[in-house]
Amino acid sequence: MEPAKEPIWTKDFLSISFVNMSVFITFYSLMTTLPIFVIYQLDGTEAQGGLVVTIMLLSAILIRPFSGNIIQRFGKRKILIVSTIAFAVTSLGYMMFDQFMSLMVLRFIHGLSFGLMTTVSSAIAADIVPNERKGEGLGYFTMFMNVAVVIGPFVGLTLIQMASFQLLFIVLNIVVLISVICAFLVKIPNTGDQNVKADEKRKVSIHDFFEVKVLPIALISALIAFSYSGVISFISVYAKEMGLEKVSGYFFLVFSITMLATRPYLGRLFDRRGPKIVILPCLLIFAGGYLLLSISHSPILFLVSAGIIGVGYGSLLPFLLSMSVQSVERNRNGHATATFFTLFDIGIAAGSFTLGIVVHYTGFSNLYIYLAGIIIMTTVIFFLYHNHIESIKNEPLSTTRSL
Repeated sequence: MEPAKEPIWTKDFLSISFVNMSVFITFYSLMTTLPIFVIYQLDGTEAQGGLVVTIMLLSAILIRPFSGNIIQRFGKRKILIVSTIAFAVTSLGYMMFDQFMSLMVLRFIHGLSFGLMTTVSSAIAADIVPNERKGEGLGYFTMFMNVAVVIGPFVGLTLIQMASFQLLFIVLNIVVLISVICAFLVKIPNTGDQNVKADEKRKVSIHDFFEVKVLPIALISALIAFSYSGVISFISVYAKEMGLEKVSGYFFLVFSITMLATRPYLGRLFDRRGPKIVILPCLLIFAGGYLLLSISHSPILFLVSAGIIGVGYGSLLPFLLSMSVQSVERNRNGHATATFFTLFDIGIAAGSFTLGIVVHYTGFSNLYIYLAGIIIMTTVIFFLYHNHIESIKNEPLSTTRSL
């Protein structure tokens, strides 16, 4: 008879998951509605509408390298509460500011608290989830974020069509208030790494900003994020070009359904059989989804490709994050998550910018074919990396000692 597994669905796990989901609902809702607000309410340009989205992502990227050190110095629970309150307080500004430049400053500040909060919440989730169920547990944790990808834009676009931006901002402030309440409910297991302080002065090194052990996996995640930006940034434009705008709104709904349906099984398989048996097929399925998307001239093919991409891409983020935090000591998982998400965010930002230029010359169908090629290249890189790590683990003890 197998010993009983430690539970995943505890009060603390649910609390940190709802913190993350509430913040991401606000993030994605504002991402889809603020460009409209800038263009039609503030009489701005399309370029300004895009800039108001980019500036928040940029500030989140800038704070992430410092997040690990901040978390280690002041403690995860304290930083979670402070960053969540800061995110909520900053959200109040959307009801007050009606000038583009003041909105840009607000977005930059909002991005700082967002980057810090999302880093520490992932580190806390990694602490709370039992070690032997890390892949499954972090899969559920990031699933809350993926649900926010659907809820956020739906709530935002529905409210501005039915009512006003002012009502949207009020609703989002109520949502982030829930995240503050949930943050206070989180209790973190005693891992011996809380409130670590430097007793002696020492030189600043790269280890204060990045976890070097995580960089290979983080770079792989950056390539995946670069490829994924082709969907998150341009799928609505591609659908309109194909005459599929009537079904474009269902793309992420189908994406989420297939992701939610397969992630529990894939998470358990990851924990039982290891990363390679799950991540390699997911990468190939992700590439296949892009190839199908490139020839999707009918609603059925378009939505089927969404489902395939949901299966392929949907589980990559939590599994790579799990590999990252499992590769370091527990007192360094704040640095690990900061490094991981820094590279992931850079991949999204670089992809959104670069692919916007490339698609002008290639067209969308060819763009998705090229991105499928990048994903296949990433599959090869991951295969070689994982084999290298396994070969190091399997080296005879005498060999490792001599080294």
